[in-house]
Amino acid sequence: MYAKLIVIVMLFALPVMANDIYVTQSGATLDLDITQDGQNNTVGNSTTSSSVIGATTTIDIDQIGNSNVLKFDVNGATFTGTFSTTGNSNDIDFNCDSTGNNSSCATATASIVWVGNSNDLDIDIGETADAANATVTITGASGSDSNVVASTIDGKSVILTLSVNGDTNNYLIDIDGDGDSIGHTLIHTHTGSIADVDITQSGVYDNMITLVTSGDNHDIDISQTD
Repeated sequence: MYAKLIVIVMLFALPVMANDIYVTQSGATLDLDITQDGQNNTVGNSTTSSSVIGATTTIDIDQIGNSNVLKFDVNGATFTGTFSTTGNSNDIDFNCDSTGNNSSCATATASIVWVGNSNDLDIDIGETADAANATVTITGASGSDSNVVASTIDGKSVILTLSVNGDTNNYLIDIDGDGDSIGHTLIHTHTGSIADVDITQSGVYDNMITLVTSGDNHDIDISQTD
């Protein structure tokens, strides 16, 4: 079964009003596009995730405004996703893992881009069963201050690129799994003052970290094991 959903929500009323979207989808293939423009909008919420179970999933979600929530769980073999948020005090919580007959989030490609301050990003891939290939790009545009980025990826081959331009940001990065024959790769670029960076990387094969920072008052902790 192939399903394509396109949801566009634009809010031009008082900030106390909000739009809520809950997605529960089970089937072989899903192509989902969501656009929300306004304040206090949700795709899922802090207690209930939107959920997709299926072999192949493509998701494109764009939220514009402040205090929006994106909480999404994907279970299935192949995932491609783009999450974009513009505004302040937004919460992105994404999980791609295994469930039931879907053995793993085997191939995951995700791009997360945000512009704004005081945002909280939590990206988890392959925690129950390792992803075979995970390629994740996380980008905070210029002026992205006081954000928290947490990413846990377990897989046989992980490539994580994290680039942020802003001050007073915190990063918690954990990459685990065998590492396959090419190992794991982390490329992290931070431009701005006051950064707290914690990186844990482990795998049987070669692991690589490229870290480029520019600014004052950085606290960086790196742990690599094989």
